[in-house]
Amino acid sequence: MPKTETPVAFAMAPVMNSQALQKFAVLGEKEKQAGGIKTRAAKSSTDSVWETTVNRLHFEALKGNKSTDVLIIGGGIAGILCAFKLKNAGVDCLLAEAAEICSGITKNTTAKITLGHGLIYDKMIKRFGEDTARLYAQAQDNAIKEYARLCKDNDCGYQTQDNYVYSLNDRKKIENEVAALTRIAVKAEFSDACELPFSVAGAVRVKDQAQFHPLKFLYAVAKDLPIYEHTKVWELLPHKAKTNHGEITYKKLIIATHFPINNKHGLYSLKLYQHRSYVIALKGAQHINGMYVDESDTGMSFRSYGNLLLLGGGGHRTGKKGGCWQELEAFAKKHCKNAEVVGKWATQDCMTLDDIPYIGQYSKSTPNFFVATGFNKWGITNALVSANILCDLVQERCSPYADVFDPSRTILRSQLAVNVFESVIGTLTPTVPRCPHLGCALTYNRVEHSWDCPCHGSRFTEHGALIDNPAMDDKKI
Repeated sequence: MPKTETPVAFAMAPVMNSQALQKFAVLGEKEKQAGGIKTRAAKSSTDSVWETTVNRLHFEALKGNKSTDVLIIGGGIAGILCAFKLKNAGVDCLLAEAAEICSGITKNTTAKITLGHGLIYDKMIKRFGEDTARLYAQAQDNAIKEYARLCKDNDCGYQTQDNYVYSLNDRKKIENEVAALTRIAVKAEFSDACELPFSVAGAVRVKDQAQFHPLKFLYAVAKDLPIYEHTKVWELLPHKAKTNHGEITYKKLIIATHFPINNKHGLYSLKLYQHRSYVIALKGAQHINGMYVDESDTGMSFRSYGNLLLLGGGGHRTGKKGGCWQELEAFAKKHCKNAEVVGKWATQDCMTLDDIPYIGQYSKSTPNFFVATGFNKWGITNALVSANILCDLVQERCSPYADVFDPSRTILRSQLAVNVFESVIGTLTPTVPRCPHLGCALTYNRVEHSWDCPCHGSRFTEHGALIDNPAMDDKKI
């Protein structure tokens, strides 16, 4: 049976109380006043708002050998939802998590439930045709509706919101995206996005999307699932996984480890790269109705949580330089002059070659071996899309969306050349330390005090402890 842990703040409160805010706030000895925004001089806390406002759920580690029909590796949102769907379908399954569930990328999401994944639909129609774009949108819309049903009896702060994708200076892009969505039967409209604290050229508005508290939702979903925490898979054999606490034999396998851990198949080290982005929580900023994201990869995103405004942005390819939290704080100083920065955190996303995730059979040569990865910053809906598709495929049923997300589709995209270039440069750069994943040179991240791999996105602490995969082991620094 799972065990719960007392939260660091009142878990069920829709808005953080003063104690929670104090815990969540940027730590330091001395506050400074900078343009109306209070910042602090000392080291910052980087726990997300979700971590500090939830009753944590814990599961025991594997003890001895186990056998299951379907083994799921990875206890983030995708793995948990796969286990949830399979268990409810009567399929014998088991989930193994190397650390604790929701302790990786999932805890750092901004938790938007929307099909508005940037300005992708006009490009998708031009690249793949209307049918593919329509099926992609349908899969997302089905996930949105399913979340609404699942959240009815789940005290997770679910709120219906409109979603906006805006452009600072290109009205034509917005008009084209509205037209593209209309062609594939998605109700979208042009908007001025006048609630934002700055002017934009326009925005695509899609109504009846949603936001929620992801960890409250997932802990409620996971409580009765067959989950083993602190159970690290260190070797995969045909129909057998060796872990630090025993062996698990399986008939079918799902890899839901953010970046896939098997390097022998699927070319994921070329098909994916990782992108970091940053969030600050502002207290005292204007309340913004709706969820907003810039169509630019280097733009900002906005959503509210209780009395906080969550401002995201500052992104860059992992291992490269970017705006980071400083960019967000500068933005807040200019546009939210009476706001206080009470917290900050960062996240990392797997990006595909063509803006569509890889969901399905791991590779053409690996039957009964499945994957869910490359959510392109939109992991909430794509995780449930993954669970729906993989639940069908594992039971040998047809999914109308499988071809759209097929991991074995063509890799001949322009991003492939960038990924190959970064891998070659990383391999040939004659510096240490090097990443234990595939040997690329690590770069030091002065903002987050970590060693990061620009090739595939593995990250390590200053002392070499693994933070983010695909590397599976610590690095000696």
